[in-house]
Amino acid sequence: MSGVVVEDALVAALADVLEADAVIYEAGALDYYANDVYRSGGLPRAVVRPKNVEALQRAVRICAEAGVAMVPRGGGASYTDGYILPAGGHVVFDTGALDTIEINEQATVVTVGAGVTWANLKAALDAKGLRTPFWGPFSGIAATVGGSMSQNTLSHGSTMHGISAQSVLSMDVVLASGEVLSTSASDAMRFYGPDLTGLFTGDCGVFGIKARITLPLLPVLPYFECLSFAFDSFADYHAASRKAAMARLDDSHFGLDLALSQGQIGRQDGMGARLKIALDVLKRAPNKVKGITQLLRMAIAGEDAMRAGAYMCHFIIEGFDAEEAAIKAKLLRRQLDGLGREIANSIPTFVQSVPFAPLFNVLGPGGERWVPIHGVFAHDRAVAFDAAFKAMIAARKAEMDALGVWLGTMFSPVGPTGFLYEIALYWPDDRTSYHRQTLGDEYLAKQPSFAPNDASRAYADDLKTAIVALMQDYGAGHFQLGRAYPYQPRLAPPAAALVRAIKSQLDPKGLMNPGALGF
Repeated sequence: MSGVVVEDALVAALADVLEADAVIYEAGALDYYANDVYRSGGLPRAVVRPKNVEALQRAVRICAEAGVAMVPRGGGASYTDGYILPAGGHVVFDTGALDTIEINEQATVVTVGAGVTWANLKAALDAKGLRTPFWGPFSGIAATVGGSMSQNTLSHGSTMHGISAQSVLSMDVVLASGEVLSTSASDAMRFYGPDLTGLFTGDCGVFGIKARITLPLLPVLPYFECLSFAFDSFADYHAASRKAAMARLDDSHFGLDLALSQGQIGRQDGMGARLKIALDVLKRAPNKVKGITQLLRMAIAGEDAMRAGAYMCHFIIEGFDAEEAAIKAKLLRRQLDGLGREIANSIPTFVQSVPFAPLFNVLGPGGERWVPIHGVFAHDRAVAFDAAFKAMIAARKAEMDALGVWLGTMFSPVGPTGFLYEIALYWPDDRTSYHRQTLGDEYLAKQPSFAPNDASRAYADDLKTAIVALMQDYGAGHFQLGRAYPYQPRLAPPAAALVRAIKSQLDPKGLMNPGALGF
C-alpha cells in the first residue's frame, strides 16, 4: 500500500495496490510518455511500472473495471506511434521493471521479464557462454525483449536465425481481464498444436501485455570474421545480399547507402568514443595479435571505408574456431564474386564489438529530427521499388532542399525470401521531451539545435505517408506496425474476420492499445 493521496480516483486505486514509485501521474513526467521518437500524442492519465506479474494483473484489473484504455510500452524506441494514443486519457504500462532473468542451462532456455533489455540479457548470457538465436536489434541498449516480440524486429543473428518472433518458445500474456494466458502447453517446444505463441508476436499489444518470455539458448561462437563489400549499383548490391541470405554463411549482415555510411552509422563523437571502440575490438578479438592487426587496418582505412561505393554491405561471420569462421568467409567471398569489391571491414568490426550503441541516432548526424520508414519486399520487387522510390524523390528534390529535408537508406535480409528496405528521413526541427530525456542535456549541448519548424515537419510527414503508400503498391510487408502501417486492409476477408474475432474474445471492451493494427 503506497499511502499516496491523489484526486483522481483511478490513479488513487492504482497507487493503492502498487508500490509508491510504481505510479507516475505528474504532468511533467507524463509529457515524456506522450512522445515516441517521431510523434507526440495525447497525455496519459497515468503511467504504471509493475514490478512483478501479480502487480501487473492487479493494475490491469483496475483499468478494466474503470473502462480505461491500456497501452503497453517497452524501451520506448518506437517510431510508429506504437504506444502513442492521440486522444490521451489512457494508462501507459511501462514494463521496464519486469526485469527478471532466469537461465536454465540444463533445459537450454532462458525466461525473462518483458522489460529486460537485449543488452542486459546478452550480458547475463555472455557470462555463461550462451546466447539466444536472435539476440537483439541495434537499439538493444534500450529495446526490450517484450517490445521486440510485440513489434517484431531484426538485426543481430537474423541472417542465420531469423527475426525476433522466430526466437521465442512461449510467452505469458496478461489479458484485458487480468488473467494470465500461457501460450504453450509444453516447456520443450513451441509447435504443440496450433502456434499460439505466434499469435502474440507482432500484435503491438492489442491482444494483451507481455509479462514473461521464454527463449531457446545456443552456445556463443567465439571466433568471427568481418567482411565488407562496396557496390556501384543497387541492383548489384541487392543481388549480393540475396545470394548471401540464401547461403546463410553469416550470422547477420546489413547494407548502407553512401549517405548513411558517412552520416548516422559513420559518425563517432570524439576521441573518447574512438578509444572505447578500439578497446572493445581488442577485448572481443579471440586472438589479440589479430585484434591489433585489425585496429591497424581500420586506422589505415580511416574514413575511406565509408565512401567506398554507392552501397556497402557488411557481414559478421561466426565459427566454433578460427578455421570454421575463415572457411565461411572464403565461401561468402566466392558467392559475391563479380558483384562487388571487398573493402576495409571497419564498420562490421565496430558493430561486432559494440552491438548496442547509445541511442544517438534518434537525432540525425547534424541534430535533425529523424524517422525511419521501412518495407519488406519479395526479391523480385526490390529493384523495381528502388527505381520507383528514386523517381519519387527526384520529383520532390527541389521542395526537399528548400525545407532541409534529406534521407538515406539501409537494408537487411529477412530470411532467404525477404528484403528489408529502410529509409531514414531527416528534417530540421525542435526536439521533444523524448529526445531531451533520452539523450540528456550534456550530449544535446554539443549538438546543433533547431527552432520549431512546422513547415518541414509537415512536409516530412507527408513524404512519410507517400513512401508508405508506394511501398504498399509494391506489396511490402512491415514490422513495428503500430498505427503507422496498414494491416487489416491487407488481409483477406476471412483472415480479417478471424483476427477481429480473436480481439473480441481476448479484449471485448477494446481497451488494449486501441488504434494499433487498425483496432
